[in-house]
Amino acid sequence: QVQLVESGGGLVQTGGSLRLSCAASGSIFSIYATGWYRQAPGKQRELVAAISSRSFRMKYADSVKGRFTISRDNAKNTVYLQMNSLNPEDTAVYYCAAIDYGSGSIFVWGQGTQVTVSS
Repeated sequence: QVQLVESGGGLVQTGGSLRLSCAASGSIFSIYATGWYRQAPGKQRELVAAISSRSFRMKYADSVKGRFTISRDNAKNTVYLQMNSLNPEDTAVYYCAAIDYGSGSIFVWGQGTQVTVSS
């Protein structure tokens, strides 16, 4: 069973940057695609970015295109989300998940990390 642990969240000012990490236990993590999701208060959880198991495919929500970059290092069982030009609308709890890239089916969730962007 894969377990996921997010880190790197925090408080940042508008225009700032953060890099989130999603560390996985278990070598089989490299066979899964991975998605970063976020959930703001009172809103539904939404997909922010996803990356296939070998980084051949990536996709982003329109709201983060050009500002966020997803990447992974399978040797380290870690997926990253580089977030630049942050704004208050990016404030949310960010979760990573092991997913099926095509269907979006979720296999495992992480526990989440809070990102707060102050104006």
